[in-house]
Amino acid sequence: MRVGELELFAVGDGQVRADAGGIFGLVPRALYQRHHVPSEPNDLTMSLRCLLVRSRGLTILIDTGLGPKLGPEEIERWGLARPQGGLVDGLARVGVAPDDVDIVINTHLHWDHCGGNTSLVDGSPAATFPRATYWVQRLEWADAAHPDARTRGTYLADNFAPLVAAGRVRYLHGDTPVTDQVHCVVTRGHTRGHQSVLLRSGEWQAMYVADLATYAVHMTRTAWLTAYDVEPLENIRTKERWQRLAVESGAWLIFEHDPETAAARLVERGGQLELDSVEIEAA
Repeated sequence: MRVGELELFAVGDGQVRADAGGIFGLVPRALYQRHHVPSEPNDLTMSLRCLLVRSRGLTILIDTGLGPKLGPEEIERWGLARPQGGLVDGLARVGVAPDDVDIVINTHLHWDHCGGNTSLVDGSPAATFPRATYWVQRLEWADAAHPDARTRGTYLADNFAPLVAAGRVRYLHGDTPVTDQVHCVVTRGHTRGHQSVLLRSGEWQAMYVADLATYAVHMTRTAWLTAYDVEPLENIRTKERWQRLAVESGAWLIFEHDPETAAARLVERGGQLELDSVEIEAA
């Protein structure tokens, strides 16, 4: 879809099944199942919705999904389904080849967000997008490079270490413009170095939320957090800031994992935050 001089497409890397307890943390099932009803054995669908943006002559890809390196056991464990193919297939449907991508923005380095950074070439991981520079917050890189007992299973070196060795990574120090239409903004809480991406074209604004709000309902329920948020109280403070800005600006919120709501506006009605869905073109 085109908004003024900005062009963007939601590009999927498939869907996975995840435990509802991970997605909703301490939220009681009686509450969250009003919005998302888990199937047996207590799992929910999560989309892997990346975003392609064309701005000022640059082709920019935000997040890369699980990627093509998973073996049969991992595919089965995740319940990964790709009826339309993976990320590279989706990009091809809008005329973008891996060599066409100039910048890859990683919101963070959990493996369901950056697994497609690399692909196997002669059995070794190498950049999927060989011309691209990969942008990530330096603090996120530090945490990924030195994981602890909690994060070791989600920060997988094959997704980013080859890019560092090849000199393909740009480390960001806080909020950073990509163009005058695309800005990386730190949204700390899910991880210490988590970032979201702001998009602007004229009066239109949007935010690629990533794991600031895993499902759309997380953006309306301030205290609803996932079990994966490293800094839960920080995530609440971050959400409160962006909730206010989203309501005041009428910005679109683009959700990475919600299987039903790809994008919506946040509105306040009767003292409650609600979402009005909007349509974003998908590849």
